[in-house]
Amino acid sequence: MKADIGIIGGSGLYKFFDKGKWVNIKTKYGKPSDQIFLFEYLGKKIAFLPRHGRKHNLPPHKINYQANIDVFKQLGVKLIISPAAVGSLQTNIKRGDFVFCNDFIDRTKKRKDTFFNGPKTVHISSTDCYCDQLRKIGKKVCEKNKIKVHDKGIVVVIEGPRFSSKAESKWFTKSGWHIINMTQYPENVLAREAEICYLNISLVTDYDVGVQGIKPVSLEEVIKVFGKNIENVKKVIIDIIKEIPKDYSCNKCHNALKGAIIS
Repeated sequence: MKADIGIIGGSGLYKFFDKGKWVNIKTKYGKPSDQIFLFEYLGKKIAFLPRHGRKHNLPPHKINYQANIDVFKQLGVKLIISPAAVGSLQTNIKRGDFVFCNDFIDRTKKRKDTFFNGPKTVHISSTDCYCDQLRKIGKKVCEKNKIKVHDKGIVVVIEGPRFSSKAESKWFTKSGWHIINMTQYPENVLAREAEICYLNISLVTDYDVGVQGIKPVSLEEVIKVFGKNIENVKKVIIDIIKEIPKDYSCNKCHNALKGAIIS
């Protein structure tokens, strides 16, 4: 089994395309979130994995991020498209907007966030966890589909499953960070360690509680807004796949371990 492109479905996105097959893939890191759905589109082999499971039975802090990324590595995936619901920390980033992150702040506490626990010692650079090449494609696709897009953004990733306190949220907003999420870390750095290009598509579903003059976030509102925009998410992913050349390569991402291994 092989695949060129990986898709990780976020909240509300539990399947992608009808024609294909669900397969089990084992990893030395344990079970991934669910089976992998393999299908072909425009001659490109694609692997889809619902991040929280098809029944949304895995909260953010219980997802096996190592196994999820390792599955794609085993399949030979060159790039991962990873949509996710996020909250806005700034008033100019509105509900329904898309954000392609280019940086992150890790506020998680207990996640396994590396494939390298010795004896091989590796120190990757986290500077470019989000692929610049894919972000350019994503921006072009959103503009074509007349979707409001921010082609840069800093995401702060919290442990969850609770939402932020008002004080925490105010701190994040005053720090100048743009959006908040519970799943991008360590997905992004593990993809980097696996030398796979990683593109996050952040769909803004709400304003976080610390944004001045905005009512507190609720799960009901998150699901409601994401549900309204799920077709936009699918359309953008499909159009990104169309734009990706069959001979896709990325020197920066695909050689991320160069110079990072202590031998």
